[in-house]
Amino acid sequence: MASHKSAIAALGLALVLGQDALAGAPAAGPARWITTWYAAPQPGWDNGFALPMNVPASLGRQSVRERLRVSAGGRRIRIVLSNRYGHLPLRIGGVRVGLVNGAGPALPLTFGGQAAVSIAPGADATSDPVALAVPPLARLEVTSYLPAHTPVTSFHWGAQQTLAIEAGDTLAAPAAAQGEHIGGRLFTAAVLVEAAGDSRTVVALGDSITDGNGSTPDSDRRWPDVLAERLRSYGIGVANAGISGARLLRDGMGQSALARFRQDVLGQPGVTDVIVLLGINDIGWPGSPFAPDESQVTPEELAAGYRQLLAAAHARGVRMTVGTLPPFEGALEGTPYAGHYSPAKERLRVRLNDWIRGAGIFDAVVDFDAVLRDPAHPRRLRPEYDSGDHLHPGDAGYRAMAAAIDIAALRQGASAAGAARESAR
Repeated sequence: MASHKSAIAALGLALVLGQDALAGAPAAGPARWITTWYAAPQPGWDNGFALPMNVPASLGRQSVRERLRVSAGGRRIRIVLSNRYGHLPLRIGGVRVGLVNGAGPALPLTFGGQAAVSIAPGADATSDPVALAVPPLARLEVTSYLPAHTPVTSFHWGAQQTLAIEAGDTLAAPAAAQGEHIGGRLFTAAVLVEAAGDSRTVVALGDSITDGNGSTPDSDRRWPDVLAERLRSYGIGVANAGISGARLLRDGMGQSALARFRQDVLGQPGVTDVIVLLGINDIGWPGSPFAPDESQVTPEELAAGYRQLLAAAHARGVRMTVGTLPPFEGALEGTPYAGHYSPAKERLRVRLNDWIRGAGIFDAVVDFDAVLRDPAHPRRLRPEYDSGDHLHPGDAGYRAMAAAIDIAALRQGASAAGAARESAR
């Protein structure tokens, strides 16, 4: 009887999502928790850095209202709040979550059965499951109340997303038009969904090009968002672990990828694949206003970093796809951050891309460079894909990036990749 009900439920889901879902939805099985949305935490910085944090230095007796779009759907959800880079316990007086424009009210969350939670420095807090069924690509609103003085030392910069800060406890109130609106994320780090047993998560690990700089704000048009749209019928979630200013080897506007790989990638429930697009800031930052005194990285150092990520991924049975670096001639020209590009840096990018294409060690390679470059001027982005700063794609460019990813390979999951590697030995 249980399997009969599962089949009926799967058929109903297929009717909602269309015929593609019926053909590609994962087989019914025991439910599992997967990451369906993610915003990688990063530490705050002082006024000596080239970019401002653009968030309040502290909060207190205020509510934070954040909106986000999930990727895969599920029958129940959990919210993860982070104090990864906090220096003091993070006190949360209450949290509510609901569907944006949903029929019912927002639901209260509990943590170990309690409405309030204190999150130790360096730690996360995962809520108890809440019975809120979310379809693929649903938009959620998460509201958290901070009852006491709270320094903001752990956050997510930019993200092309606006949050609201409201006076007092507004957990049970609708969004307040008079609240302060800022870009970025505060405290909400992940959404987990309880999905069918064959569901899984792909993590996108990268810098501002993965975080979506240059895309239309509050519109979910980053390339991982578009990839989630392509995967919606297959029970595959997409977790965006992009951080603006991120680098492979050294800390930037956040820890290096080598340092955060365990938490931001391998720590995601249900992860089977990671798509890595990193290196342009390792190449571009030295000698620029972001890192004026740093020495230039070498292609050999970048290749060694990629090999370290690959070894860590394969040790956990996770497939690793690597993207080539898009062109960036003229990047940030005419801004206070000029110096990101030079002919010498371009030669480094070309050498790294040649190595990525020819190394033969990755589970897959996606040639973002070939997709985005101007055929008439290969060192530059195609004009129709350029957001205008010659570094970040715009909406059309991000859509082209997502279209270039082989989703058939992602649908295989890690087990097929592992079997293929074993047979090749």
